[in-house]
Amino acid sequence: MPFLAFLMLLAADDPGDALARELKKVVDVFVTVDREAADPVSPDAAFYQGAIPGMLRSLDPHSVFFDPGQFEQLKQMEKSERKGFGSIVSVLPGRVIVLQTMTGTPSAKAGLSASDEILAINGIALARLEFEQLVQLLTEARQQQAVLDVRRPGNARLFRLTLTPELVDSPSVDRAFMLTRGVAYLRIASFEGPTGKLVKETIQKLGGESLKGLVLDLRNNPGGVAQAAAETASLFLEPEQVIFSIKGRNTKAEEVRVPKISRPYTFPLAVLVNGKSASASEIVTGALQDHDRATIVGEPSYGKGLVQQVYTLSSNTGVALTTAYYYTPSGRSIQKPLHGGHLDVTTSTPQGSFRTDSGREVRGGGGIQPDEVIFQPAVSRLQMVLDASGTLTTFAGEYVQSHEIKEDFEVTPAMLDELQVFLSARDIRPGVGDWLSHREWIQSRLKQEILNLKFGVAKGDEVEMQRDPVVQRALKVVGGAGRMQRPAF
Repeated sequence: MPFLAFLMLLAADDPGDALARELKKVVDVFVTVDREAADPVSPDAAFYQGAIPGMLRSLDPHSVFFDPGQFEQLKQMEKSERKGFGSIVSVLPGRVIVLQTMTGTPSAKAGLSASDEILAINGIALARLEFEQLVQLLTEARQQQAVLDVRRPGNARLFRLTLTPELVDSPSVDRAFMLTRGVAYLRIASFEGPTGKLVKETIQKLGGESLKGLVLDLRNNPGGVAQAAAETASLFLEPEQVIFSIKGRNTKAEEVRVPKISRPYTFPLAVLVNGKSASASEIVTGALQDHDRATIVGEPSYGKGLVQQVYTLSSNTGVALTTAYYYTPSGRSIQKPLHGGHLDVTTSTPQGSFRTDSGREVRGGGGIQPDEVIFQPAVSRLQMVLDASGTLTTFAGEYVQSHEIKEDFEVTPAMLDELQVFLSARDIRPGVGDWLSHREWIQSRLKQEILNLKFGVAKGDEVEMQRDPVVQRALKVVGGAGRMQRPAF
């Protein structure tokens, strides 16, 4: 039966219950519009792009409808594999500078190397693009063969490379190294199927139980697979402790616990979060905080604690629907209230005070509030100019080309003098007071850029962590008093 005829049949039926009466209101509107409107009305547009999305918008921003084309794209995305060129770049307004190419990847095979500047992609000049446009172009270019126009430091002549994307491995644990003797740093970029196993393997390589402490960085981690979060939390919690629970109107309440056979690490632990730590990363953070297993350092987390299911509907359509909420062991909802009032905050986001295992007070209301709140310092005008202009990266590229760099490299006063001359030639002339007050930061940033280009961004990140106030505070926490002390009552 044609779609329009079906709707008219529904409209003609005598509604026998509340749902039928509400449905008839929608059908009556469509039949009237279809009959009287000046222009023809597409049923697909009216319902797939209007009525159904409008109904879901009254729930929350994460419940969405997929028309046949969108649903097919979703299924393809679930099957797709991650492709790329195997290079890490610094993206600045109008500029893209290569920081590192991975061995054996399309970038390395084509001859692209650290400190090269990409001037054009597929004939599109990058100098004319804004930052967001650059990011979009780089993302699209990874999907198919790309032609790059490149300039190498010290060589005015451009050369052209053709790169074909290949499968590129991007592990969810993307940084791990020692901060000080006995204290390690480990960063989880996202939670995927093998993340829990990868975290354990990495900790073992860093020293395992012999570690004196671990700083676990979940900043900018958008989440991922809840099971991977549970496996990660189980590495640090006691057997049978609750990791999280799930509750929903039509969803059976469920508690996820640490396996009975678990043998957790016992060294002191600090977890770093910020406003972009969400979902699965908040599950891990909330569990470790509620069981007094870790000190949470940084900024309040995002507050996304929705359990979603994707349902297949008729006519090759689908809907992603919020069916329940995640709760921490103490009963706090991870989901924060949404401004605009779509989520029922009285049931989804309990407010007020909750208690950890030791009786310590933690606040509900969405997201995870750190035990020690530390915000990143404001960026000064000079720092903004140096980073946005890319002059530090450019200077580092030329320096690496003409000097031998060892792993114990340090920036000397003579190098800083050279940098001042380099900046002056590019009309960047900070005052004496500005230069002196930023000298330590400039020295660290320059060292980072040089190590990025010579040994890869992982080595440069080690330098960055040494000046990161959140990491440094976490280091004092795990290297000092260690595990959270139980308060006396």
